[in-house]
Amino acid sequence: MIKVNDDYLKLRGSYLFSDIARRVKEYSEANADKKIIRLGIGDVTLPLAPSIICSLHDAVDEMGKKETFKGYAPDLGYEFLRSKIAENDYMMRGCDIKADEIFVSDGAKSDSGNIQEIFSKDIVVAVCDPVYPVYVDTNVMAGRAGSFDESIGQWSDIVYMPCTKENKFVPEIPEKDVDLIYLCFPNNPTGEVITKDQLQVWVDYANKTGAVIIYDAAYESYICEDNIPHSIYECEGARTCAIELHSFSKNAGFTGLRLGYTVIPKDLERDGVKLHSLWARRHGTKYNGAPYIVQKAGEAVYSELGKQEVKQQVAYYMKNAQYMSSHLKDMGFNVFGGVNSPYVWLETPDGLTSWEFFDSLLNKVQIVGTPGVGFGPHGEGFFRLTAFGSFENTVEAMERIKNDYCK
Repeated sequence: MIKVNDDYLKLRGSYLFSDIARRVKEYSEANADKKIIRLGIGDVTLPLAPSIICSLHDAVDEMGKKETFKGYAPDLGYEFLRSKIAENDYMMRGCDIKADEIFVSDGAKSDSGNIQEIFSKDIVVAVCDPVYPVYVDTNVMAGRAGSFDESIGQWSDIVYMPCTKENKFVPEIPEKDVDLIYLCFPNNPTGEVITKDQLQVWVDYANKTGAVIIYDAAYESYICEDNIPHSIYECEGARTCAIELHSFSKNAGFTGLRLGYTVIPKDLERDGVKLHSLWARRHGTKYNGAPYIVQKAGEAVYSELGKQEVKQQVAYYMKNAQYMSSHLKDMGFNVFGGVNSPYVWLETPDGLTSWEFFDSLLNKVQIVGTPGVGFGPHGEGFFRLTAFGSFENTVEAMERIKNDYCK
């Protein structure tokens, strides 16, 4: 009789956001007359920008004509998109990244989960704590996690790097050497950032020890302060130790279209093998490429009009973040993030656990957020709110908390 993959059986319950959705559904069915404001899942709400819609329509028309019809996309993605990415996201920032080092995909979540496949099972993985759950869960699926310790909420074979108030939510180099390091900045869930000098320390460490950094830059478009790197390739030596992930979801609203890309420089080698070649082999074997019409929409993001429209959308969400941050602080909450990120990270009040605060907000004021403990043990006692809702709902949510929760 066939056997299942035992490593999947080790996964802890349901995916965090599935658990949240279940709880909200149960509450909504029992309280159909109450309006729920959802500030939990990081899904955008603004419609696609007009220039992107125009590009989509044009691409659909092309698919209806024999002379312009497109079938399978090239393995790395269409050159018209990769060249725009290389020019705008890297060359203009002084980063030496070429179009043929960019792999177009259907999003950063897929790539962050799949990238570990090119590495040996016998490696030591390090993650920030709190952390985006996909980094941990996909390594559990791959059999790298060991056993789960219920008393501390951690996997025995994964190295957790605490991100706390004391270190301003920036991890420190582990005491033991590690092989694969996941970093995400601006960070999900804390909304905090890393300076170029701090990131350079990680690049130097990886080059010294032979480790590889998986750098998730999905939220780089929200950076507004100086000396905060938009790419790890702004650091000297990053081409020989780092893989970078990007998404069109949070800057251009492609959560429903699905588009992203991964950068693997050809200088990055381990065990005498170019990781670019390994990922190209995996990419070509398991993936048939993002749809032509979606890649054309991605190209429109880099047009002059597209840049302006996307910038306006990012500014809209950041207005929400700043509004939440300032009003929560006025109410007496201890608040982080919300400056270079669409996420606001706050300490739960009155000694409540993350899930207790979740239930309290939902039942008292019908607001949905994300319990910090869902991102790891060091997320306990914290709570994430997202700025991706409407400004009107953001204002109403803060009024509810001030008038009906804090009193």
